[in-house]
Amino acid sequence: MDYNEVLINAKKNIGPNCKVCTECNGLACGNLMPGPGSKAPGNGANDNWKAWRGIKLNMDTIVPDAPVDTGIEFLGKPLSMPLISAPVGSLKAQYNPTDDIRDFNVCCAEAAERCGIASSFGDGLDARVFPHGCEVSKAHGGIAIPVINPLNMETIMANLDTANAAMPFAVSVVVDSAGLPHLKKISPDAGSKSVEQLSELCKYAKMPVIIKGVMTAQSALKAVDAGAAAIIVSNHGGRVLAGTPATAEVLPEIVDAVGGRAKIIVDGGIRSGVDIFRALALGADAAMICRPFLISYYGGRTEGIVSYIEKLRAELIDTMYMCGARSIADINRSMIRF
Repeated sequence: MDYNEVLINAKKNIGPNCKVCTECNGLACGNLMPGPGSKAPGNGANDNWKAWRGIKLNMDTIVPDAPVDTGIEFLGKPLSMPLISAPVGSLKAQYNPTDDIRDFNVCCAEAAERCGIASSFGDGLDARVFPHGCEVSKAHGGIAIPVINPLNMETIMANLDTANAAMPFAVSVVVDSAGLPHLKKISPDAGSKSVEQLSELCKYAKMPVIIKGVMTAQSALKAVDAGAAAIIVSNHGGRVLAGTPATAEVLPEIVDAVGGRAKIIVDGGIRSGVDIFRALALGADAAMICRPFLISYYGGRTEGIVSYIEKLRAELIDTMYMCGARSIADINRSMIRF
């Protein structure tokens, strides 16, 4: 399935808010698409996107000619490229009222398994979503990572019980959604978590824990001290706090603080294989992408998502080749400039 065909189909199916831009940047939709419950008066989604555009590539083709290998091992799981589809809690409020997030989660897991990447799914606003996602992950070799919001500890533990039974290759606990209005509305006892609480959750899980929503070197150190095997540098799509920096802006200092002690994933405005290269050159171990996966789903369900993944792979391979990298381990900061 051609990706241009995916975009054409998506425009017919996605609902009134998303404009299915050629590259999703949060502008044409009037900042509606970062989601319900946004507290920021500005456009954090566009800030994230713009920050990657400011990173230029250093071309170097005076190197031995050899094939490019995009494969990595991530938390014990071999992946064909360092990419994870991001979790989504619900489709109804942002797209069409009849849409079911469970179908999206199934399609993402199917595409991830076929293409050799990882997917993830949220605990959602519907109690049926999380156990369903865990069963989907189990059916696809544990490739789909459960992502749990910072609800009260008892609820998180209960969700971890469900995840432990399904045995995905990793599980994630979110901290950046702690102050989202819509989360507080459905769960008033949701909120921030201490190092001690995160440590308890890391010990309770039977697989590596990824803490999502780290935006400073200090927070990264706290997450690693709590026992996180990986962190996600994320400002929740730029919608949880006005005035936060873009994820690309804080990534280098976080890499300098905890690189080598924990795996580092980054999200926010990453849209292409070139952006994935930029993230890796700044020191990330993997990238996470959200909105384009949704557009691809509406444009062709599993086949649409596969088309987008393969587009990203081709772009990453081309960028690596032209910058002198033949493996993911070859990518470093000398290959980019600001």
